[in-house]
Amino acid sequence: MKAVRFHQYGDPDVLRYEDVEQPNPGAGQVRVRVAATSFNPVDANIRAGFMQGPIPVTLPHTPGIDVAGTVDALGEGVTGIQVGDQVIGFLPMAGPGAAAEYVLAPADALTPAPKSVALSDAAALPLVGLTAWQALFEHAKLTAGQRVLINGAGGAVGGYAVQLAKQAGAFVIATAGPRSSRRVTAAGADEVIDHTTADVVAAVSQPVDVVLNLAPVEPAQLDALLGLIRPGGVLVNTTVWMPAPTDEERGVRGIDLFVRSDAEQLSHLAELIDGGELRVEVARRVPLAELPALHVDAAAGTLPSGKVVVAASGG
Repeated sequence: MKAVRFHQYGDPDVLRYEDVEQPNPGAGQVRVRVAATSFNPVDANIRAGFMQGPIPVTLPHTPGIDVAGTVDALGEGVTGIQVGDQVIGFLPMAGPGAAAEYVLAPADALTPAPKSVALSDAAALPLVGLTAWQALFEHAKLTAGQRVLINGAGGAVGGYAVQLAKQAGAFVIATAGPRSSRRVTAAGADEVIDHTTADVVAAVSQPVDVVLNLAPVEPAQLDALLGLIRPGGVLVNTTVWMPAPTDEERGVRGIDLFVRSDAEQLSHLAELIDGGELRVEVARRVPLAELPALHVDAAAGTLPSGKVVVAASGG
């Protein structure tokens, strides 16, 4: 089968589109014929060797944390899934990924794919959708009537976060640049602040209950966002290299989010999609052989602000 792998850490040129042996599922695993994976920034950090501590992969490594595809074979002891099922999942970050024609997945990491979108496009959901869900509802405990500031809403996580927060009945303030402001508004933001021209802290006129930071801001900027939160509120931060600040005197908690695979939550997101309550947006689609070039674009900062899906030949 074809796969994209890197045999050493480094720049995008270490990625190779090559022939590899098709894997066979072990106990508790299924083999998935991959329709698509997607690009996540963490893929580039893993490839560059920046994540060897928290995500110790074995070389050669196949990237691709998200998977959408069709179950092709079952390992011993697998129940509740059948060959031919269309599934999506968030794969173990340290294991072989889905930038291949076939991938092995823990059966308990998979959930039925949404039926209302193309199977390959469903690969745009798992990691970013779960990040948004866990940030807003597991950590921030967002409820109807609360005010939330989503800082860095123009990216893929932000698009889902705006939709989910609005659906939950929150008042959504979002920051976005000119390229993505229209999309963020369409996602349901009540207010959109252009962070390229405005001082975000000054532009937020009333305190918020929750700040979700998705942007790679400077520590001083993150600290300033803390001051926008009313007493007892929470700041959830996804930039893991910079710890979330707290304000103990006012009871404002800072939480660092490390997203995890959760098939039950992912199933709920798929149901929201099929119910017309959540939209999957794909900014660009590329074939598997072009994944190395996609990493080059990411390094150059020329990727679109939304999600990029990488299609294999399966489905």
